[in-house]
Amino acid sequence: MFPLRDNIPTDRFPVVTVLLIIANVLMYFFFQHGTISLGSPESTDFLANLYEYGTIPYEVTHPGEQCVPSGNTLACGELEGADLAPTWLTLLTAMFMHGGLLHLGGNMLFLWIFGNNVEDSMGPVKFVLFYVLGGLAADAAQILIDTSAKVPTIGASGAVAAVLGGYLLLFPRARVVTVVFIIFFFTILELPAILFLGIWILQQGLFAYFDLLQPNGGGGGVAYFAHIGGFVFGLLAIRLFASEQRRRKQLERMT
Repeated sequence: MFPLRDNIPTDRFPVVTVLLIIANVLMYFFFQHGTISLGSPESTDFLANLYEYGTIPYEVTHPGEQCVPSGNTLACGELEGADLAPTWLTLLTAMFMHGGLLHLGGNMLFLWIFGNNVEDSMGPVKFVLFYVLGGLAADAAQILIDTSAKVPTIGASGAVAAVLGGYLLLFPRARVVTVVFIIFFFTILELPAILFLGIWILQQGLFAYFDLLQPNGGGGGVAYFAHIGGFVFGLLAIRLFASEQRRRKQLERMT
């Protein structure tokens, strides 16, 4: 399922949502590849930045130790004189890095459709804090599943999942115009937000379960527990950030 739009117009231009999308796009094309390029995710620049600026659970749970490529794996330990990005910085940079154009495009589509209304409910400053904390909560959930994992985690998915969790509590009765694929065919339906997002998080839970059953590649490299962690954070924290007065005005504008 892919969302196309919802039925809640925004009161203010979603400055932060747009800036986050721009930042993610610029990071992918200019920083990850070293130049604007549609190049392969296996390019030298891409892999070098992935290993240095992606979040590696082992580095987080082993303070003072860092990981560098060694053949087809990562060698981790105390690296004397290594000029690498500090681990705390990777928790932020990883939120703006992606594994490919589909990964980037999917995350930015969800951020645009659901993020503008969540930003509208709390204002730009609170939304920045909510988004970043959601991303950190997502990292924490993924790290707790395998504290010694030596695989870089990247993507805005966890922070976007926090936005989805917040949206679900704020606007469960909103309508989401959705493209639904059925094998080789597709149709366009208008679904209640509670159904669309309920199906989405159910999928993440099922994929995470199968990932646990097949830890060696069963999840296809997707950090499903990060999605779940971000979504749960959004559910739990949204009331601390969103304004009920703003939410009611948004509901009045639903078309």
